Amino acid sequence: MMISRRRRWSARLLAAVLVMASVPITAAPAHAVAYVPISGAGSTWSGPAIIQWASNVTQYDMTVNYQAQGSSDGRNRFKAGTVDFGVSEIPYGLTDGGVTDLPPRRKFAYMPIVAGGTAFMYNLTIGDHRVTNLRLSGETIAKIFTGVITRWDDKQIKADNPRLTLPGRKIVPVVRSDGSGTTAQFTLWLSATYPELWNAYCRKAGRNSSPCGFTSDFPVVSGSGFVAQAGSDQVSGYTKNNVATITYVEYSYAKNANFPVAKMRNAAGYFIEPTAYSVAVALTEARIKSDLTQDLTRVYGNSDKRTYPLSSYSYMIIPVDEIPPGFSLEKGRSLSDFAYYFLCEGQRQAEDLGYSPLPVNLVTAAKQQVDRIKGAVPQAIDGRSCNNPTLTANGKNALAEKAPNPKECDLASRGDQCASGTGGARADTPLNPLPGSSGGATPSGGASAGPGGGTGDGDGTGTGTGDGTGSGQGAGGPGDGDGGQSDVYAVTVDLAAADRSQQRLFLLLAAAMLVAVVLLPPLVGRALRRRSAR
Repeated sequence: MMISRRRRWSARLLAAVLVMASVPITAAPAHAVAYVPISGAGSTWSGPAIIQWASNVTQYDMTVNYQAQGSSDGRNRFKAGTVDFGVSEIPYGLTDGGVTDLPPRRKFAYMPIVAGGTAFMYNLTIGDHRVTNLRLSGETIAKIFTGVITRWDDKQIKADNPRLTLPGRKIVPVVRSDGSGTTAQFTLWLSATYPELWNAYCRKAGRNSSPCGFTSDFPVVSGSGFVAQAGSDQVSGYTKNNVATITYVEYSYAKNANFPVAKMRNAAGYFIEPTAYSVAVALTEARIKSDLTQDLTRVYGNSDKRTYPLSSYSYMIIPVDEIPPGFSLEKGRSLSDFAYYFLCEGQRQAEDLGYSPLPVNLVTAAKQQVDRIKGAVPQAIDGRSCNNPTLTANGKNALAEKAPNPKECDLASRGDQCASGTGGARADTPLNPLPGSSGGATPSGGASAGPGGGTGDGDGTGTGTGDGTGSGQGAGGPGDGDGGQSDVYAVTVDLAAADRSQQRLFLLLAAAMLVAVVLLPPLVGRALRRRSAR
């Protein structure tokens, strides 16, 4: 009876220990790396992603302080040595307003961190119904932000949106008032694709350099009706609170604000929004320079119909090859482990945050730069073990390969328009009848907007269409997205995986010892008694 009780008791103890061993361990164990706090500043474009990643790594007792106050601020503070890393969409060396942004004297490198699309968030109503399916060609966007198109019922906007009765209201473009990488990305696209419009606007704004080129400070013409706000949160907030406005901002801000973004016409004649898929496809045509900065010329004209034209990626500026003043080996270990984390595991959240995960060629290039940080313990990265959703075992971009084709109502030449919403506003927009149609209903029976913008349910059958007008963009052939890089074989980037495995092993050994202590003595005693009885 006593042995039976002991067996039952030991079985319960063993079960409890096994349950403990199976529980995931998220906190860093006592013998894990002793991280020191690190700080960074810069891009608001990348801000939501970096802030989320910083929150994630607190489980490893890692502290990352990041201030999203604009790319120019990040470059200046990194150069001054007041932060451990900077984040920017544009490199040093930009001459803006006659002033050249000289690079730091210490050694540094650019490291790609996250990809995304510069979106055009807007606030527009037809009657009492919010428009969620607006479409704009590249030329239309350029004319709006250079003051050529000033009203929402302009014939060119109406051509982009044949099934909407647009209101006769003045357009209020909202631009950044601070030095911004988002502005730099937008004006780089303007200067590359519509130079005549952009140069003429710059001259009106008092920027007499020709060509005007790209700038981190958007020039505003006095009396133009443009509104300038500091930071992505403020331009998106102003747009959210004021009807008839439109701004350029990272896609994530529109998603978080539950507001729509304009679908942009690409070189293949389809109107596309900047989803994780359309950005991944676009960046297969990105050309990486020797310093890892980006040449986006072929991205703008990518002929793949799944492409969002204004796609790009952001850089982290990191100290390499030496220990600068205010830095240390301990900071180097913390910064490099943080980077290894977000290049793999952190990229899994990119789509939910409004970004697109870095493709394989950029991940590989970024890893090579992280390895150069003094104090780094290099970790390998590849598609066989890294949780970045773009990586595959064959080195291809998984996201670009499975990107869906746009719906045919997104095609410019059809003269149709889809009702479904975009960005953070997925509700349908009621549509007018098809041109030439005698009916008053949308294709699936929803009510039409009608002259003056009546309300209705819409059709929910597609995602957009086009205008048939030229975009002024050159076409480029689709690429393979891997930049000629070969596979890099690796292990999973998990900062505490080995420690968790060891701890579970110790728990299982402890369970075995516990069972032995409980069961062996009575069994040995029973055997001895039997032998003595003989």
